[in-house]
Amino acid sequence: FYIKAQKKGIKPIVGCEFYVAPSSRKEKKSSEAGPAFHLILLAMDRTGYQNLLKLSSIAQLEGFYYKPRIDKEVLAEHNEGLLALSACLHGEVPWLISHDRFDEARTRAREMVDMFGDRYYFELQENNIPEQKIVNDGLLQLSSELGVKVLATNDCHYLNKEEAHAHEVLLCIQTGKTIADPNHFRFASDDFYFKAPDEMRSLFSYCPEAITNTVEV
Repeated sequence: FYIKAQKKGIKPIVGCEFYVAPSSRKEKKSSEAGPAFHLILLAMDRTGYQNLLKLSSIAQLEGFYYKPRIDKEVLAEHNEGLLALSACLHGEVPWLISHDRFDEARTRAREMVDMFGDRYYFELQENNIPEQKIVNDGLLQLSSELGVKVLATNDCHYLNKEEAHAHEVLLCIQTGKTIADPNHFRFASDDFYFKAPDEMRSLFSYCPEAITNTVEV
């Protein structure tokens, strides 16, 4: 991936969506939010890449519970050279905001700022999910309070919008359901595709700095 991207004049960014245990990675139980929160970590340099490898190994060898998980303890030890993004609605800070626990969200965000400094960013998304509007408003408020930059992202599970149905079929195959089953697992909207730059600029016209910060990252 890295070599092929460079050959095409594309800057490759190596990263991972990690699962973070609600407490200790060694504690094998679920919280109200489930077994883990999401967190995006991106390598800024070779040190960051080595820390990605270390964290992913720890997640598999020490933190596996339904999913490979890290925790705040190892994140504090191995975050040099990494950028951290608050993730989608299943990230810790967004999840707390969406569940009317704003003070806790502020506390957890401060923990990340203490750990990462200006390498921590809030992710804003536009995906036609009602909860996302609540989360975006909350993140913008925390951004103003804590000085954390916001950036525009989109949760991508397929390339083009018209592939949403094919993705839904694949989810049915994965979960052993049929499309005809009214209770089959599906995503909340068909906006989980790779959106073009102009569309992203239009969606985030209310917060142009989010686009600028995405390019910065």
